[in-house]
Amino acid sequence: MTHWEVLLDRPHATLRRRGRFVVADLHGPHRVISTSARNGGQNEHVRHLVNHQSCEGAGHDARFRTITEHGQEAYHDAVCREIDRSAEQSATMGTAANMSYASVVTLADGPVEVTTAVTAGVESNATCAGDPAQWRESPGKIEKVPHVAGTINTIVLVSVPVTPAALARMVLTMAEAKSAALHRLAAPSCYSSDLATGTGTDQYCVAAPLEGPPPLTSASPHMKLGEILGAAVRDATLEALRWQNGLEPSYTRGVFHALGRYGLREATFFDEMSGRLAPADFELLRRNSKAALYEPLVGAAAHALAAVLDRVRHGTLPASVARDATVQHAATLAANLAARPERWPEFRARLHATPDEGPKALALAAIALGWQEKWRSA
Repeated sequence: MTHWEVLLDRPHATLRRRGRFVVADLHGPHRVISTSARNGGQNEHVRHLVNHQSCEGAGHDARFRTITEHGQEAYHDAVCREIDRSAEQSATMGTAANMSYASVVTLADGPVEVTTAVTAGVESNATCAGDPAQWRESPGKIEKVPHVAGTINTIVLVSVPVTPAALARMVLTMAEAKSAALHRLAAPSCYSSDLATGTGTDQYCVAAPLEGPPPLTSASPHMKLGEILGAAVRDATLEALRWQNGLEPSYTRGVFHALGRYGLREATFFDEMSGRLAPADFELLRRNSKAALYEPLVGAAAHALAAVLDRVRHGTLPASVARDATVQHAATLAANLAARPERWPEFRARLHATPDEGPKALALAAIALGWQEKWRSA
């Protein structure tokens, strides 16, 4: 137990961190539910919940092959040997995320306390439920297994007993809270134009003691247990993503974050803008792009445009109004970038006259229009 940093010490559990590992040691019998390859599902013999960095986020193919070639259960045993924990009594999770960025949040309602420890990364593996899948499992094999870096791993410790049904409901509330954090950040899916609800490799361990007062019977958001569980998981996920991916909420206001799901990406932006602006305007935008494209009102218009595009795509708004609705918000973007709100009707008319070539082309046209008119004399 030497050289471990204690993150939480309670009568029911101790949470420790060392190097590539965060471990919750459970004191006494617990009911545990987890995604662990070994000892997964619900049981009452697990005493150690293990989260660890199993590989680097990109290019760590040798490590990935070691894990897949030897099998998940053999890898589980190796992980437990490395930290001197019983493989038979441990539930493990792996991720490319750095354990130094693990976020621990504890909330309480009277004697009921919930602690969650989250590591999170979403840059390369964020998904929305229902997105096209990358894996297919058939009897005896899994086809096309990719090396993916993004994962949200969650440990939840509750201080009092809960019924098996309440434990299962805790998992649902936890998943909803994780998705709520991603939606607050407008985190995009890597596989579709939707906002992410999680990643394709998310894992969890949830534990509650078996001994104590009569067990709680519900972790619904209508109950205080569900409230503090949801808030703890949401806030810990937000904090973990802030450190791992730099997803500080204010940084997500920019045009690329808002409209990246529709093809407007920083990596290609200047190539796509070069023919839309006079050389002097283009160079001025290139040198001042952060100030222009992260300007709050510009970001607000970009997020509004993305929301309208979502509603059209999902059928909330009829396709017959799509062009008018999107042009109106693109005109707001242009007017805000130009700092000329009084010219919105003019900008709307000019953008309506551009070819209808999709959301990205409309956004590029709006940015070009707003920027070239910002310093032009009336």
